[in-house]
Amino acid sequence: MSGSLRGQTAIIGIGQAGVGIATGYSALELLGQATISALKDAGVQLSEIDGLFAASSSHAFPTLSVAEYLGIRPTFFDGTNVGGSSFQMHLLQASLALQAGLCNVALICYGSNQSSAGKRLVSMSEAQWHETPYQPRHPISAYALAASRHMHQYGTTREMLAEVAVSARHWANLNPQACARGPLSIDQVMSARMLSDPLSTADCCLVTDGGGACIMVRAERAGDSSNNPVYFLGAAGAQWHRSIVAMPDLTVTAASESGPRAMKMAGITHADIDLVMLYDAFTINTLLFLEDLGFCPKGEGGRFVQNGRIAPGGELAVNTNGGGLSCMHPGMYGMFLIIEAVQQIRGDAGERQLPKVDIALLHGNGGTLSSQVTAILGSAATL
Repeated sequence: MSGSLRGQTAIIGIGQAGVGIATGYSALELLGQATISALKDAGVQLSEIDGLFAASSSHAFPTLSVAEYLGIRPTFFDGTNVGGSSFQMHLLQASLALQAGLCNVALICYGSNQSSAGKRLVSMSEAQWHETPYQPRHPISAYALAASRHMHQYGTTREMLAEVAVSARHWANLNPQACARGPLSIDQVMSARMLSDPLSTADCCLVTDGGGACIMVRAERAGDSSNNPVYFLGAAGAQWHRSIVAMPDLTVTAASESGPRAMKMAGITHADIDLVMLYDAFTINTLLFLEDLGFCPKGEGGRFVQNGRIAPGGELAVNTNGGGLSCMHPGMYGMFLIIEAVQQIRGDAGERQLPKVDIALLHGNGGTLSSQVTAILGSAATL
């Protein structure tokens, strides 16, 4: 599969809409606005879309709802929903469908109005009967369990977790579209209101609105694009549990399986990676994924991120848009990992633009550390 998929498809258009608070708009309307923006960016007509990939926390049958709203009749569609990582999986599925000739222009899209509609964090887990007496606040309590275990087992401290939030804020301060900007210190993270020990409000992602979309085509068509195409190099998913109580080891996620497989398909090593986009719904996520994806040994994530290593000017560029912690988090954040990676590879990221981005690793997370999907995108120089 590595030889047949690598570099065969590319993203030629991206769009987003309503990031922050988009009062008065439905989830579908935000998705639609993002789609129109992506089509304009790609130089593609709405009528050309014949492949549709969508996931939603608002619609039980996302592709039916989206196709009806957009007024399209796709010949291939997939509504796989494995939480926030769905869109990294859609990159793989769209590439497969395009290469097989099942569609010619694929739309991957998402929209949420969870903030303006008054919705709070929707649980992506089902509380087990034996958990109920302890009144867990899912999904936060699930991630707090993982953080507590990591602290106990490896000596990780709350200060180390705070480094993740502070680094994300430094990146967000370079991004005019980020929803949370301004000073943030380790002391401020440490003194923030505790939600589920050891995670405070500053350890948790934002709750925002937002729509996002991207357009994918086969490589031969991408060459005619007015934009610099961003090529699909590889992807892989892994899932080991649904509920946090069934997670085999609270300190090891299935990213340890998806990451190596995606990198093998892409034919890259860690030294090749210029940008890392991680699904940072909580500060513990970043530590776990840096470890499981092989950027540092297991248990060393907390020490790895200290002293600004993943902040602007650090050794490893992580979540350059500010991430879910400081940029945006409209319920399912994986779509926006794609958008930032494309902007960086194109060289369109403004003040936060990295000097050189030829290869980006994107890692999506769904449920309570449940679904893990890694995707690799690259510039034309990687082909």
